[in-house]
Amino acid sequence: MKATEAKPRGPGEDHAETWLGVETSTPTGSVAVWKNGLAFEQILRIQKTHSERILPAIDHALAMTETSPSDVNAFIVGAGPGSFTGVRIAASLGKGWSMARGIPLFAYSSLLAVAVGSGARGSVCAMVDARRGQVYAACYRVTERGTTEELAPGAWHVADLLAELSRRRVDPIFAGAGAIVYRESITGIRGDAVILPEHLGLPRAANLLWLRAVEPELGRVATPEAWEPTYVREWRVPEDKR
Repeated sequence: MKATEAKPRGPGEDHAETWLGVETSTPTGSVAVWKNGLAFEQILRIQKTHSERILPAIDHALAMTETSPSDVNAFIVGAGPGSFTGVRIAASLGKGWSMARGIPLFAYSSLLAVAVGSGARGSVCAMVDARRGQVYAACYRVTERGTTEELAPGAWHVADLLAELSRRRVDPIFAGAGAIVYRESITGIRGDAVILPEHLGLPRAANLLWLRAVEPELGRVATPEAWEPTYVREWRVPEDKR
């Protein structure tokens, strides 16, 4: 699904909509700029941390689209779940930018970004490797007009996830890095499962911009200073593990 398929819903058709999107929940981070349509996207393949490269990437995206930071009138982030450090980086950037410049903050599940970016229609189960033998997963029904949540984001062992989907009578297409990592486990239980290739399972910033265009209220953050991303699992190290 391309961000350019939707028109922004601004206060007026002649209103200049310039949005900045950041997604850093996985090792494949991205930055995108929307100027009444997707103008630019840069994808970053980072194995360790986004902290050193994400700000230069934002500067580059703004320069490539001849956009001043003061032109940006909405900041959109991937809310996780995913890498705890990565999720916090996008959240901190979004909150800081929004509060400093007085612009709206929008946050969408990174799993939802996987689902809408897969290109699939109907039921899509987005999966990200959560390690510890688990995946972060959520399922959505995707249409050209928007999405409906069928299974809320959570941390699952694959067998338990598939059992829950069967109980709910949800028969999705599987997308995301978690589906690739656990392909054999999925097909071992569901022999006819459709698992999309890796490049169709990225939680790209462009997907977040599309979501802002078609479902603004779903992602609107009412109080950016109090908002926290979706970790699903406890991100702090327990006292007895330190």
